[in-house]
Amino acid sequence: MERAPRIDGLKIAVVHDWLVTWAGAEKVLEQLLLCFPEADIFSVVDFLPEKDRQCIAGRRATTTFVQRMPKASRHYQTYLPLMPLAVEQLDLSSYDLVLSSSHAVAKGVLTSPDQLHVSYVHSPIRYAWDMQHQYLRETGLQRGMKSRLVRLIMHYMRMWDVRTANGVDAFIANSEFIRRRIRKAYGRDAAVIYPPVDVSGFALQEEKEDFYLAASRMVPYKMMPMIVEAFRSMPEKRLVVIGDGSELKKCKEGAGPNVEILGWQRFEVLRDYMQRAKAFVFAAEEDFGITPVEAQACGTPVIAYGKGGVLESVKGIEAPEPTGVFFYRQTPEALVEAVRFFERGGYGGISPASCRNNALRFSPERFRAEIEARVADEWERFAEERKT
Repeated sequence: MERAPRIDGLKIAVVHDWLVTWAGAEKVLEQLLLCFPEADIFSVVDFLPEKDRQCIAGRRATTTFVQRMPKASRHYQTYLPLMPLAVEQLDLSSYDLVLSSSHAVAKGVLTSPDQLHVSYVHSPIRYAWDMQHQYLRETGLQRGMKSRLVRLIMHYMRMWDVRTANGVDAFIANSEFIRRRIRKAYGRDAAVIYPPVDVSGFALQEEKEDFYLAASRMVPYKMMPMIVEAFRSMPEKRLVVIGDGSELKKCKEGAGPNVEILGWQRFEVLRDYMQRAKAFVFAAEEDFGITPVEAQACGTPVIAYGKGGVLESVKGIEAPEPTGVFFYRQTPEALVEAVRFFERGGYGGISPASCRNNALRFSPERFRAEIEARVADEWERFAEERKT
């Protein structure tokens, strides 16, 4: 699809929160740069490993003073209180169109009335809004002086986040779930464009083996130890766990003989297990959730916690051509019940072809077409308003 001529010739800036690892937000950045290859990149920090930099054509971002702070390459998130100030120092005054890809501070860049700012929001700052109390529990910061300091910083971040929402001309949310968060936090509406998933990198496999797969970063909100605990209580069912992080030790300690903890694995290994698994188990409340879509691209059903973006990427058993089964409490008991339901009859109602067809809704080509059309529409509206 050729780009709409309405935005040809514009000087474009793309603003990203931070370039440190290659994850879902960076895959959005990759696609934005394919849509707008002439755009310049800006970010609070850029420590992206060279092996991943090829995905953005080897380019480097213009960064802020946080880039030069002590130990910023490893502990950049400790400078979060400084990031609102830092992102405001990026000089974008020479650009016609600013596109921010934001889950933290990128949308807070300063723009003038003569510039159009379109913000693709992965989420309002999670740990400053509705997930603050969960964050405090998971980090052991519910009491004490450090807790009060963190709460003060989060209060400041919320005020800054709301204020800077006024500088965005048009919001795009990565799911209906995040559209509701944007409305709640900022009092603004947003279009919905689902993020890109490289479904072409996952082949459909009809024949499945007798094991379940859970794969994720091992961080508290992913609930990986809970999944392990649930399967320990079902010794007749095999679970394979792939991932690394702070919760890995807890997973190993909670695993029974039917649970195989593989830790971090190469993409090729993860894909192989995804293709062969009876079902993919997902227990996090995510803004969207890319791995359940990747599993479906392999023809693998999903057993997922029924909250957040996964309700939009997985079709429950009551839907035409279902692709998964939901459970509605993040407890081992609820997951066990869902697995047993899946094996009693849910599995029979889910075909690998249906899973694959559902995943194709989230292709990168679809993302680029929708982004280019939305940005062109917003520029046309903005240009007309400037004439009046």
